[in-house]
Amino acid sequence: MRQRILLTAVLTTRLALGADLAPTGTLRAAWLGLNPVQGKVDPATGKTTGVVADLAAEIARRLHVPLVLLPDPDADHVIAHLRDGSADIGFLAFDKARAAQVDFSASYEMMFNAYIVPAASPVQKSSDADRPGLRIAAVRGQTQQLFLSANLRSAAVRVFETMPGQADLEKLLLSGEVDAFGVNRQRAEDAAAASKGTLRAIPDNFLVVEQAIVVKRGDAAKLKQIEALLAELRAAGCVKAAVERSGVTGVAAK
Repeated sequence: MRQRILLTAVLTTRLALGADLAPTGTLRAAWLGLNPVQGKVDPATGKTTGVVADLAAEIARRLHVPLVLLPDPDADHVIAHLRDGSADIGFLAFDKARAAQVDFSASYEMMFNAYIVPAASPVQKSSDADRPGLRIAAVRGQTQQLFLSANLRSAAVRVFETMPGQADLEKLLLSGEVDAFGVNRQRAEDAAAASKGTLRAIPDNFLVVEQAIVVKRGDAAKLKQIEALLAELRAAGCVKAAVERSGVTGVAAK
């Protein structure tokens, strides 16, 4: 009888949490749909896989609510979803500028970022790229651009509105239009592999950032609940398992 009472109390608490975190009855999670570190969408089936999909599914399961994943093109769209109430939680890499717009949980994963350069480039390590006359590219609003624009002292930063496709990326780098492109390590390694030897990823990381869950700015109660659920997922090994299952290069569970 006591065990039944305890189970009932736990379920009641979870249902109450679900009402707070998912007021529509469905947990709506916004994420960066073009970032392989967070996940990917199968173009044929529309199914989302990856770390975000697994963690959001675990949170929804514990809240006893269904899940809807909202893939967004950039961080501004994730933040907009939270601000207008069309998403309950989001997934973003921590950045001070973003922290003025949304509240971040503790991190669940570390993301490593690297330069992709021409194979013949004299740039051998990240510090080699910050030199006069070099042009370092990054995508506007992404973690890499925010960091590089604030921290490069000698090289120039060229900002792109979107991430170039493989053919355009190779053309930019091999023509000398830009000398390096700053991306997450998974993208750097993928681009190098796809180039068939014409590009390479710099082996060290110019930036390590924390991936976290975000909620609407000032919603302390929701953030506290997310922190508690995230701690459960860590303790249960769900975060580590999700990262390992994703097969993504250049990340580490926290």
